[in-house]
Order: sequence, then structure tokens, then C-alpha cells
Amino acid sequence: MYNCIIFDIDGTLIDNETADLLSLQRVVYEELNKNLSLDELRFSLGIPSEISLRQLGINNISEACIKWNKYFKEYFQHVKIFDGIKETLMKLNQMEILTGIVTSKTKEEFLNDFIPMGLKDYFKIVVCADDTEKHKPHPDPILHFLKQSGADQSKAIYIGDTKYDMECASGAGIDFALALWGAKSSTGIKANYILEHPKQILELINAPMA
Repeated sequence: MYNCIIFDIDGTLIDNETADLLSLQRVVYEELNKNLSLDELRFSLGIPSEISLRQLGINNISEACIKWNKYFKEYFQHVKIFDGIKETLMKLNQMEILTGIVTSKTKEEFLNDFIPMGLKDYFKIVVCADDTEKHKPHPDPILHFLKQSGADQSKAIYIGDTKYDMECASGAGIDFALALWGAKSSTGIKANYILEHPKQILELINAPMA
């Protein structure tokens, strides 16, 4: 059975895709004078902001990050907690399951984007992009979490919505569950479990190791 459940944030705990892509679209238009569609920017979901901006060909990364965060706040009304997440986290805490976060958000983004959602108290340990030199899909963020928490690698599972999450978990030697409510599709993602609703996370507690 699993006694440690590690969560991604974007597309797993909160639905911020629209706000994230709309704000990035504005940055790209201002910086590169390109009007890219949201689909063309979807690659940025699940990786650190600096990497996304660099891949887009933006040079002044720091200034662009500031703009992106500023515009994100203007679209914050589009951000919501996925249905069933809060109730599931409450039950996991009642069961004394170790819950934590491994995210590509920086600490500043975590404070600005996640703290207002009111879920922070459900997590014992949080690993942000600033905490490791390498980021998802490298295994370092999860390995750092395991070291900080002392969790048993064989009894830990990571829940995320992208191939970057899957590769991070696989590289760290732990199981992976796909949050289909955020991923929308399992194509190209090899998961130990495919979850259609957050309440299924509770079934992982007594599930045999994949």
C-alpha cells in the first residue's frame, strides 16, 4: 500500500490552464510581436516558466516572467480547484497519509498562484522549481522530496497530468498515477494508474503496488 502521495499542482490540484495560457499569449505578443494560439502555447504546461520562455525565443527572461505573473493575476478568475480535490485531501490527512507537492512553479509563483486557493495546510512538504538545479522531467525534484521527507520510495506515488510528471516519477523510481481530469488524454503517457476522478486517489492507499 502507498503511504506517501505526492502531487503536481497545475492540471492536478488546480485548473489554471486558461489563465496560464492567456497570460503567456500576451507576453509573447508583447515580446515577439507574435499572435500565437493557445494550442501553440500548450507545450508550456508542466515545465518551469523560464524554460517555456526560452523555448519561445524570448531573451529577457526575468522581465518576461514578471509580466507573465502580472497578467496571470488579471485572469485569476479562471482558476479553480478541481472538483473532489479538497474532500480527497481532507480524507488523506485524516488517514495520516503523508501528502506533499512537487511542482515546476517557483516559490514566488507558488505563493501567488497556489496559496490563495486555501489548500496549503494539507501538505507537509513542498518542492518548488527553486529547490533543485534540474527540473521535471529530470527526477531530481522527486528525489529531493524523498530525501526531505524520509518517505519510503517503494511506498510513494506521484500524481500528475503530463508526460513530464510521468518521466520525473519514473526517473526517481516511484509509481505514477495520471490525473485524467487535468490531462484530458492518456495518449503517450505510461502510468501505473489512470484516475478519472480525484476520489480514486483514496483507492491507491490499499492498492497493491503496481
